Amino acid sequence: MSEKKSIRRYDEPAGGWGALKALGEHLVEQDIPVKGATTLLRMNQPLGFDCPGCAWPDPKHTSSFEFCENGGKAVAWEATAKRCTPEFFAAHTVTELASWGDYELEMAGRLTHPMAYDAASDKYLPVSWEDAFAAIGRHLAALPEPNMAEFYTSGRTSNEAAFLYQLFVREYGTNNFPDCSNMCHEATSVGLPLSIGVGKGTVLLDDFDKTDCIFIFGQNPGTNSPRMMTSLRNASRRGATIISFNPFRERALERFQAPQNPIEMATLTSTPISSRLHQVKVGGDVAVLKGLMKVMVEEDERQRVEHRIDTLDWDFIRGHTVGVEALVADLKAARWEDIERRSGLTRAAIEEAAHVYLKAEKAIVVYGMGITQHRRGARNVQQLANLCLLKGNIGKDGAGLCPVRGHSNVQGDRTVGITEIPTPEFLGRLEKRFGFKPPAAHGHNVVTALEAMIKGEARVFIGMGGNIVAAIPDWQVTQDAFRRLDLSVHVSTKLNRSHIIHGREALILPCLGRTEIDVQATGPQSITVEDSMSMVHASAGMNEPASEHLMSEPAIVGAMARATLGQRSVVEWEKFVADYDLIRDAMEAVFPFFQGYNARIRVPGGFHLTSSARERIWATASGKANFLLFDGLGEDPEEAEDVLWLTSVRSHDQYNTTLYSLSDRYRGVFGQRDVLFISPEEIEKRGFKPDDRVDLVTVSDDGVERVVRNFKLVAYAFPAGSCAAYYPETNPLVPLAAHDPMSFTPSYKGIPIRIVRARAEAEAA
Repeated sequence: MSEKKSIRRYDEPAGGWGALKALGEHLVEQDIPVKGATTLLRMNQPLGFDCPGCAWPDPKHTSSFEFCENGGKAVAWEATAKRCTPEFFAAHTVTELASWGDYELEMAGRLTHPMAYDAASDKYLPVSWEDAFAAIGRHLAALPEPNMAEFYTSGRTSNEAAFLYQLFVREYGTNNFPDCSNMCHEATSVGLPLSIGVGKGTVLLDDFDKTDCIFIFGQNPGTNSPRMMTSLRNASRRGATIISFNPFRERALERFQAPQNPIEMATLTSTPISSRLHQVKVGGDVAVLKGLMKVMVEEDERQRVEHRIDTLDWDFIRGHTVGVEALVADLKAARWEDIERRSGLTRAAIEEAAHVYLKAEKAIVVYGMGITQHRRGARNVQQLANLCLLKGNIGKDGAGLCPVRGHSNVQGDRTVGITEIPTPEFLGRLEKRFGFKPPAAHGHNVVTALEAMIKGEARVFIGMGGNIVAAIPDWQVTQDAFRRLDLSVHVSTKLNRSHIIHGREALILPCLGRTEIDVQATGPQSITVEDSMSMVHASAGMNEPASEHLMSEPAIVGAMARATLGQRSVVEWEKFVADYDLIRDAMEAVFPFFQGYNARIRVPGGFHLTSSARERIWATASGKANFLLFDGLGEDPEEAEDVLWLTSVRSHDQYNTTLYSLSDRYRGVFGQRDVLFISPEEIEKRGFKPDDRVDLVTVSDDGVERVVRNFKLVAYAFPAGSCAAYYPETNPLVPLAAHDPMSFTPSYKGIPIRIVRARAEAEAA
């Protein structure tokens, strides 16, 4: 959606008429004003399809429309009338397409035919499905050993496709499963089990109707999961206190106008969301948490001495946890000057928030990738768990931990076996059900897969959805590694950067989207997904496929497996592809918690996968929930005066690496993305003026220059020493080595940089 470049103030609330207007414009731009509106009425409905966007759960009692602005844009993006045909590829070389922006590439429309790269013409040419699968089988069979292939999964992949994918790959002989979760919430999957025994959240949607208090850390719900705003609005209106910690004063954290509420829409009123919104420094969340907990333990001690009452939940702590003594000692030793310096907040502000939390009988702690995408992301997550445990806010109604996952089935893929570190129990059940011995050695995650590609140890890459080439860090070395692969394969719905930066041989395999009818040998099929709160439900598309040449993801996986494994496979791939009920029966045999899978997904709303921590059953080595220590106050080697801490963010018109336009309405940015948000004080301090152009240079000691050029300075209310810019444009600044050592999550939300006058401006001067 082209729009004149400008930076202008936007004063409207999140949601409201602005959201409806933007959604209508997107439906028109995709040439589906009527079809798109009809499709949206089936989204997130019991007999409809699941939103292809975020993973926020559906309410038990759905309304006539259960979609948000950005979910509607995701549907418009997929259900578009535009087509990316063989004729399109015949008209453009890959070299030419490499000069296009990401928005332009995806606006080419839905892919319609399988395509293969032809080096002689530098173009993608049509290829038959049979020849494409034969090429995959040939390359995989030719590898000296299976660990030289990487098998990527995005959160768009259904439970059924993901289960078949891991089955194929393990029968092939490797656990190399780099996954989009590695780049977002892996810190949750790795950090939380050590604290509470489970790597998922502990709340249900109903808990938001019962809670007294909601603390939000590093999450922008109005853009990343807008349907969450309904829960926050309702909680605010019934008197729950909402306190937010985020570098930006995000519009949706301030106020929200509910498009489904006729009174707010008619009167142009809105609901305040955050009672307090604290602008924490980039990377300062752990300091805030340390301050909150320090106030809590010291206030508890004071109240017990003076009034003989407890403010912490000592019955819960003594009965369900270990390690509190060490935590209390660590908190007492923490110095307020360090907490204030690292957090950017005053002691008074932190104390006020802590007393709100102490007084609340039931509290929910919500967090997003502002917590996880850091060099110590898993440790950050564990401190949030500590905060909950001190008040017994896990395992009771109206309380708990709520990690907000980004993609619609990123959690489900993990549940059904997409992991590079499978447990012996899981592998044993897989062997018992299918009769082959799966590999036990740990495989590659995204970071270690990229390292293997850089070294030349990985030769083939197969991706189920996503746009990994744009999503990964350190483009200078990682994208070059993709170009040196023998083969790259992408199962996709639309053209993206990963198709343009490819291996020596490359295939694009077009698949059905979430909105489309999937008909196999036994008739129309449904797939299933798992949302952020572990609800599993069915999804069935309603639109005719964008092309008669598309295949479903399960069918593509089955065909790859047959072409690769041939007669040595013990899996009846044809039967699974013909009837997805059989896939779910097999999943039930491997995962006992799926008992009655097929029957339960036929119940409107699906079913909940029980969280052991929600039941106060602690699947940890100690048998209890663990308080875990993390200093987090002295880990800043880059303390030089000219260093800024950069966080990468989405625009409001963006979903992961997909751009719906070049604008960011809530932040007042229109028609452009090459901007750096930074406070007026920091601009002046560095000798610049608003609108000056600068280059962003990573501060590192490995001798590699990482720079993105010609960004415009946008004066914005932002914490001292911090700044923000959009991804994926800033992903080249993140060193591959800058990742969490526990979860391997890249530090996209904490990058030390310097800004210098843009080279073009400097040369002109």
